Amino acid sequence: MLLTSIDPFVQEFDRQFDRIARQALGWSGENGTRGAMPLDGVRRKDDVLLKFDLPGVDPDSIEVTVDRGVLSVSARREEEYGQDDRLFVRERPMGTFTRRVYLSEHLDSEKVDAAYSNGVLAVRIPVIEKAKPRKVEIHKADEVKSIKS
Repeated sequence: MLLTSIDPFVQEFDRQFDRIARQALGWSGENGTRGAMPLDGVRRKDDVLLKFDLPGVDPDSIEVTVDRGVLSVSARREEEYGQDDRLFVRERPMGTFTRRVYLSEHLDSEKVDAAYSNGVLAVRIPVIEKAKPRKVEIHKADEVKSIKS
């Protein structure tokens, strides 16, 4: 059994390193992130829900794969202009985007579900049964046989 503790110093270091890396890569804007594929993740009772913003992406270009505990989402956004069109500003990222998420061993990577609607890709990953919270029965003192302090 592995027991871990939470070290606030390490967490703060990771958070600051993440912030600096995002700034260096041009991913931070006024709202905190300006990457090509922003992500929200929610842990629910029976699953984890990941939502990726992919506005203007052809649904046929989206690919979701799971390989050795890594969920990869790839999508392509392209826009063609006419011969006489002159692009004078481009702030929307174009091209192929990939985002990787490392999955916990408590998630069932065999049953990943994905749906795309209104520019948002929702990926649902169920929690395996043995990793779900459960209530532990407490035995009374006269019932305890093998547990000793």
